Amino acid sequence: MNLYLSAVDDQMRTEGDNPTIGLLLCKSKSEIIAEYALRGTTQPIGIAQYDLRKAIPNELEPSLPTIEKIEKELSSNMNTEPKFK
Repeated sequence: MNLYLSAVDDQMRTEGDNPTIGLLLCKSKSEIIAEYALRGTTQPIGIAQYDLRKAIPNELEPSLPTIEKIEKELSSNMNTEPKFK
């Protein structure tokens, strides 16, 4: 994660922008995975559980992609390299 955040800050952030933050989305909660993923990180980090479904207005829900569509898109992009400006 730090690699991508550093690259975005270096390549895309402009004067006046705050430092980039990253979100790590996981299918399930695991304190062990979070501990290993964040070990050695010197940046301030907060971890919270959040259920986005409760925050989405009912009128917007039909226009959003399904979990299956998102998973399919993510798996098809696994073999592509990130593109930076």
